[in-house]
Amino acid sequence: MNYRRLGKTDFEISEISLGTWQVGGKWGSPFNDKTADELINTAIDNGVNFIDTADVYENGLSESAVGRVVRSRSERIYVATKCGRHINPHVNEGYQPKVLQKFVEDSLRRTGLETLDLVQLHCPPTEVFYRPEIFEMFDRLKEQGKILNLGVSVEKVEEGLKAIEFPNVTTVQIIFNLFRQRPSELFFKEALKRDVGIIARVPLASGLLTGKFNAKTTFDAQDHRNFNRNGAAFDKGETFSGINYELGLKAVEELKALFPDATNLAPIALQWILSFDEVSCIIPGASNESHVLSNLSVYDLPKLTYEKTAAMNEIYEHYIKPEVHQLW
Repeated sequence: MNYRRLGKTDFEISEISLGTWQVGGKWGSPFNDKTADELINTAIDNGVNFIDTADVYENGLSESAVGRVVRSRSERIYVATKCGRHINPHVNEGYQPKVLQKFVEDSLRRTGLETLDLVQLHCPPTEVFYRPEIFEMFDRLKEQGKILNLGVSVEKVEEGLKAIEFPNVTTVQIIFNLFRQRPSELFFKEALKRDVGIIARVPLASGLLTGKFNAKTTFDAQDHRNFNRNGAAFDKGETFSGINYELGLKAVEELKALFPDATNLAPIALQWILSFDEVSCIIPGASNESHVLSNLSVYDLPKLTYEKTAAMNEIYEHYIKPEVHQLW
């Protein structure tokens, strides 16, 4: 495992970390505590020391699992969670300091931790990024010892750029992968100037970049890859990085031709992200231990050549960029 500095938090974290949206099992399946514990322990056993969760993941069960495992380990494991998505309807007016403070206190209770290393606003409406009182409230939580750092998770580059204008924002979690390249332009430069850590989320475009899906692949009714392709439940960009599924499959076929010996494209896709020094860590999800080990197999690969990287980017330029580049 290699480690990178998470911006001005000064945390040295595993560049391949763990996202826990589906940590208790497959999409649509009941949460399984045993699966969650095994999966998180496997990640830590292999050098992962940064775990990202959220209060809405399985309605708090993910947070509870993360806290339970972290408390049982002797290693220093950094825990990041998120708040805000419990607000219903999820609108700007629902974001109030007292509401968010209660969410943070609830997360502390579920995890059983004395202090949360990083609390992130969870993809709030764009208007929230123009409200200083929301960001100031987290300074008070820091003074109270409830959190160490504030971060944000965003849908759009513009939201990330606005967020880092607040000096207490230490990290930005943003969708970044081979099929979502826009953040590497202006946003990466500005985040670097302000020493803001970049957490790359949805790194495999909801599994599309594993190369394991095809036109006949089906997804459970409760799986967002089934019901949210057009943004029916939340931002469309969260599902397959906002790419039309059939178009994405065509692009993936080109990737397969570029790497004919690869049975799993996931570690190659992660290796592409790691080529950007501005990225502090990647948080691929996993629903079983084999997914964790697949993500970590990035270290078993030879380094991507300039020619291969250029060919990967050309696939993006041809298939993906005209459709989605400016949308997020």
